[in-house]
Formats: sequence, C-alpha cells, structure tokens
Amino acid sequence: MSAPKRSQANANHAIDATNVTLRATAADRRALLATCVAAAVKGADEVRAHAQNLSTLRWEEKSRADYVSAADRDSEHAIRDLVLSRHKDAVILGEELSPEASAETLKHGLVFVVDPLDGTTNFLHGFPWYAVSIAAAIDGTLVAGVVLNVATGDLFTAVEGNGSRLNGQPIHVSSIEEPIKALLATGFPFKRGDQVDDYLRGFGDAMRQAAGVRRVGSAALDLSDVACGRYEAFWELMLAPWDLAAGVLLVREAGGIVTDIAGAPPPIAHTSIVAGNPKMQAWLLDLLRG
Repeated sequence: MSAPKRSQANANHAIDATNVTLRATAADRRALLATCVAAAVKGADEVRAHAQNLSTLRWEEKSRADYVSAADRDSEHAIRDLVLSRHKDAVILGEELSPEASAETLKHGLVFVVDPLDGTTNFLHGFPWYAVSIAAAIDGTLVAGVVLNVATGDLFTAVEGNGSRLNGQPIHVSSIEEPIKALLATGFPFKRGDQVDDYLRGFGDAMRQAAGVRRVGSAALDLSDVACGRYEAFWELMLAPWDLAAGVLLVREAGGIVTDIAGAPPPIAHTSIVAGNPKMQAWLLDLLRG
C-alpha cells in the first residue's frame, strides 16, 4: 500500500511545530496526510508481523479487560520514528507512549494523535477487525486523519476542507433517514462498570427502534464505516482521544455530524461520542439523552 500521489515538494515538506497556526495551507495539510499514511503503513507492518505469532504473544493487562502486547508497542514506536523523522518538533499523543498526556497538549502546535492498534482484543483473538489510527492536529484543530484496516488493507483518509476517501475514492455518509432502516454501531463500556446501566437503557431503546446494532470492537473503524455509509450512526459513552481523532475528521469531511452526548462538539480528549449522518445523528442523540 502506498501513499497518495503528490509532488516531491509536498512529499519532503516538513512543518515546524513551533511556527504552525490554524492557517495551515493546502500543501501543509497534504503533507501531514502523507505523513499519517506512511506512518500508518509502518505501524500496520509491525502489527501484521506479530499476527503470525499470536499463540506466543504475551498479553499484558493495563486495566480490567484492557490488554496491550508487543504488537501495540512496536507499532507505536515505528509510527513515532517516522513522524519525528519528518516533523521533528511535533508532539505525539499515543495510547502506549503517552497515555497520561494532558488534553492541553492538543491545544498548541502540531500534534499527532496515534492509536497503534485499535481493536487489540480482536487482534489477540485472531478476529480480523483492527486498525491503525493517526490524526494530525494544529492548535487543537484536526487537519488530517488516516484509519488503516490492518486486516483488510482498506485505507480511509480525510483532509480538512477536502473530503474523506476510501482507497482514494470519495466517500459520503449514508442517506438513510428512517430509524427502522438504520444500521447502528456501538461500543460496550467494558472498562467502567458504573456506565453499564445507563448504556443498557440506551442500547435497548436503539435496538427496539433501529434495523440492527453492531459491536465489532474498534471505534476507529466504526467511525470510518459511518463516514462511508455502512452505518447510519455510532455511539459510545467513553472514548480516548486516540480512539476517535481520525474517525471524527473522517465523519465530518464525509458530510456527517459528531457531538458528545450533551450535543456539543467533542474535544480531542476522553469523551462520549455520537456520530452519524445529520438526520440519524440527531435522532440517536435525542434517543440517548431521553
């Protein structure tokens, strides 16, 4: 898999994180996308290498039912090395290398938000649905994002103001506006027991009114599938910034709406998410809040 075609000037373009502003040029955004794509490919290569040896891969439990392995860490190291080789002053906010970084980190300069393996539990069980997710933000604004489905090779990309794509072809959110025809996606609150009752109420209401609800275990891919119209909407009560950053940009650039459960634009931080095409996002938000 290769990065989108671009001029040599753009390919070699490096942004100095000490001087960036919200007025990034189109060339800046393309260069950042190129970095995200190249880094995602490097990370995916590490994940695939470990996929050949799942039976001997050691699981480490970070918290209840939340695992990490050498695949996650090797992927993130590969991503970090490539990003810093192109943007030496960038900050990297990643699940394994900097999980405790403050949300303030994202408000200034150039930041890459990295999930080196979204869907780790799927990966560890050999369930073929996991991804590398990388987004670039300038002064707190998402400007480029990539979600690479490692198992299938599908590459989702988005650039601020220039739309979303799947394998280079433009994509758009679904046009279905009737809940009874809608396929929804969600994520279970598997780490926080105090959210289960609230979640089950919303899940029950959604299940009774929609055509179906799916939970496949990768928020980055769920958001990507909203962006390309496979799902009409998606919600989760708590996600980390690396789970959602690239996916949020994908949905927005594909014509969709993303808010938190209160209906506000979500921060690139630990937050709830409700995403979908405009009609279905509004319906799902009302249902969950009601």
